Formats: sequence, structure tokens, C-alpha cells
Amino acid sequence: MNLKQLEAWFVTGSQHLYGPQTLKSVAAHSQEIARALNASSAIPVKVVFKPVMTTPDAITELCQAANNARGCIGLVTWCHTFSPSKMWINGLQQLRKPVAHLHTQYNRDIPWSTIDMDFMNMNQAAHGDREHGFIWSRLRKNRKVVAGFWQEQTVQQKLGAWARAAAAWADWQGARFCRFGDNMREVAVTEGDKVAAQARFGFSVNGHGVGDLVKLVNAVSDKEAGALAKEYEAAYAIAADLRPGGKRYKSVREAAEAARIELGLRAFLADGNFKGFTTTFEDLHGLAQLPGLAPQRLMADNYGFAAEGDWKTAALVRAMKVMAAGLDGGTSFMEDYTYHLEPGNPLVLGAHMLEICPSIAEGQPSLEVHPLGIGGKADPARLVFNTGAGPALNAALMDFGNRFRLLVNEVEVVAPGCPMPRLPVARAVWKCQPNFADACACWIYAGGAHHTGFSQAVTTEMLEDFAAIADIELLVIDADTNVRQFKNELRWNETAYGLKSGWGS
Repeated sequence: MNLKQLEAWFVTGSQHLYGPQTLKSVAAHSQEIARALNASSAIPVKVVFKPVMTTPDAITELCQAANNARGCIGLVTWCHTFSPSKMWINGLQQLRKPVAHLHTQYNRDIPWSTIDMDFMNMNQAAHGDREHGFIWSRLRKNRKVVAGFWQEQTVQQKLGAWARAAAAWADWQGARFCRFGDNMREVAVTEGDKVAAQARFGFSVNGHGVGDLVKLVNAVSDKEAGALAKEYEAAYAIAADLRPGGKRYKSVREAAEAARIELGLRAFLADGNFKGFTTTFEDLHGLAQLPGLAPQRLMADNYGFAAEGDWKTAALVRAMKVMAAGLDGGTSFMEDYTYHLEPGNPLVLGAHMLEICPSIAEGQPSLEVHPLGIGGKADPARLVFNTGAGPALNAALMDFGNRFRLLVNEVEVVAPGCPMPRLPVARAVWKCQPNFADACACWIYAGGAHHTGFSQAVTTEMLEDFAAIADIELLVIDADTNVRQFKNELRWNETAYGLKSGWGS
């Protein structure tokens, strides 16, 4: 993913009161700031200067143009001088793109010995941006406010986080996600209202019979499958028992079957222009094995994925892949699987039956074939690896009837205390923030899902910006979380969203 193909429009507010010379200087200063932001390594998209806005008609036309520009992910606004906010009402009422409000000024320092009223009239962001902020709040519209000098790295990093969230939001608009089979039977949290999701998020989710996939899988030739299997052998460490002379050497053919499934899946997803998909072990009719290696490799190519029909997590993983584009660290579908409850050192082992993205692997993954006690099919191929130590987060998206909730827990990935030679799946081991007991209690109080998007690249700030753009509830469990306060926040949110959008059932 090259996010530099996307644009954030830099828009400066002013007015004609100050005369043409002042407006000329405002434009020159704004162009300089836009160039600097565009050159910043912290901002992944192209920052494009737009003419200074001085009339209601110009502002409305700009907002309409932004709505219709496919490459525009949003606006960065700034009021160099005073920009009367009534001018912005009509345009902002029509604007459908995210906005970051940059509260800065062109000069860093006050020129103490020479400051005069000309300088004061030019550099009025201190109250110009307050006027601009009022109209956003008066219209009850979400935006991100970034305050500070435009050359500061922290300011650029905050704008970069917003840009990544806005890029992910743009990617969701019109996106298509495919479900092979239905939701895992009798499971609650992976269900949801797909109509409400499309209205809120902009992506569509539709089911497709696994038989439609099987047709494409069966159409893959032995030569094509064999060639991809050879790629597997070059890319991954091959388990000893699968090498010539090994006791499971004959099972190498299952890797070729996995290659056939991968090629069929790639063809299906490309033909349907899908950005993600789900599978379920309860509907494998016509497939030789549960897809494992294929979802792993497709996630590594930035497809969203989740198991057991969990379309919300598949969409979230895709969004997090977009946010993480070009950053160090991977992003994967994940599940809280089992605990290590040693006193003083409680840990979570995250994994899934097969489908963990190798973008989070520490070192070279091992290609292995093992039995799977679910699904009643042939032994599937999969990549096995540990995840490297470092900060990470888990995020889950749930449907609460009257709203969607995005829940985030910051964690610290650690090295496993001992080798796990008999565990035939990829895995990550982490410590929860603020601690195991409080994090788990808060997650469960919040109705958090067992499936998550896991990332060592995406930050809480990005997800906070994303939730604001989507206008959905956000709850964060981090080092500062207090259980009593968290429970109160849940109560307040229930009341607030009940008043805002009606009480869900």
C-alpha cells in the first residue's frame, strides 16, 4: 500500500477585511506549511495546498469538491487570521470527509522588540482558530484538533496518525467483504447488523456459497498448485518431518492442496473486488481442508480476514492494515486463546487454529502440516512462528444494537517463557495493560469480543481518530485504566448513546 497516492487538502481560513497584501502573505505562509507537512516522514499521505478561503461560496465549493475527489481523504484546516465562522456553515454541513483542525501559527516566536498591529492582524490564529472551533462544536461535528507549532515533530506525528485513520476510512467506503458460509452457529459476539454497518461504515458484507469458491479451487491446475508449493518451500522453513525421508513426507501433498486453495481464493477475491473475507470450519463442503495457509498469506498481502464468519473483525483487520502501511511491525487477526496464571507473571497466549498473519512473525515462519480436530477434513498446512517482543494492541469491534463499540487494549508482547514444540500454530504472548486482572475485567465488562485485530504498528491514537471519524463509541484499556472509572464510563456511554440514537435491544 502506497498511502502517498492519497491526498489531504490543506485549507486556510481568512477574510477580505485585511486587504490583498495580507491575503497574499497568508497564501504564501500556507503554501510553505503545506510543503513542510507534505515532506514530513510522519505524514504518509500527500498534503496539497488549496487556495485561501475567504467567502461562504468558496468554502462550499471546496467542501463539495473534496466530497467528489476520490483521492482526497480529508481536510487539514487552519485559520491564519480571523475567519468568521458563519462563512463555514453551509460547506461544513455538506462535507463528508474527515477533518483535522491544525491550531498553529506561521511564526514560532513573538518578535518582542518589533511587534506591532500589522503583525497582530496577520497572526491571529490564537482567536481565529477558536472561532473556527466554535462552529464545529456548534454543528456537533467530529474532528481532530492538533495544537502546536507546525514544525514540531509531535504535531506532525499527530497529523500523521489522523491521516492514517482517514486513509483507512476512505478505504472502507464502497469496500466489499465476503463471507464463505455463515456465522459460527450459536455464537453471539461475531454476529451483527450488516445493514447498520453499511450505513455507518460504508462497506458491504455479503455471503457466498463455499461451492462458488470450490469451482475456482478445482480449476487450479496441478502445475499452478505445484509452482506455488515450490514458492512455499523457498519462502519458509520446512518442518523436518515433511522433508524427504521424514515420517510425514507424504503430507507435503497437503501443502500443494493449500496452494490450490490459495490460488482459488485469490481468484475469487480479485474477481469480486473484495478487500477481505471470512471462513468457517462448519462449512467446508467441497474443500479438502480448512483454509489456513491461504488466509495467512492473504493477510500478509493486506486482505482483511477473520474466522468463523466474523465479518466485523475482517473489516477491522483491513482498516488496521491500511493504518499500518509503511510502518514497522505487523497486523493480524487474533484471538485470546489461553492464559498463564503464574502469580506475579500472568500472561495471555494469543493464537487461532491456523490463521495468524506472518507479518507479525519473529524470524522465518515454519511451514508445517498437522491434524486439526475441528472440521473433519484433511490435515491442513499452516505457518508456525512466535511474535517478537514489544508494544502492541488488540482492538475489537462489536454491535450493541444502538451503536457500534470499538474497544482497545494496549499490551506488551513478551518472549514465551519456554519453547512450545507441540503447539502447531502461530502465536503471540503478551502482558495486558494496566495488569491482567483489571484488563480482563474491563474487557469483559465492555462486552469485548474474543476475536481482535492485533497490531505492533497501529497506535491507540490512530484508532481513536478512526472512531471519531466513524462517529462510534471508543473505549480504551491502557496503563491508566481504573476499573471503577471504566465501569462509570460504560454507564455514562450507555445513557449518552441511548439519548442520541435510541435504546438498543
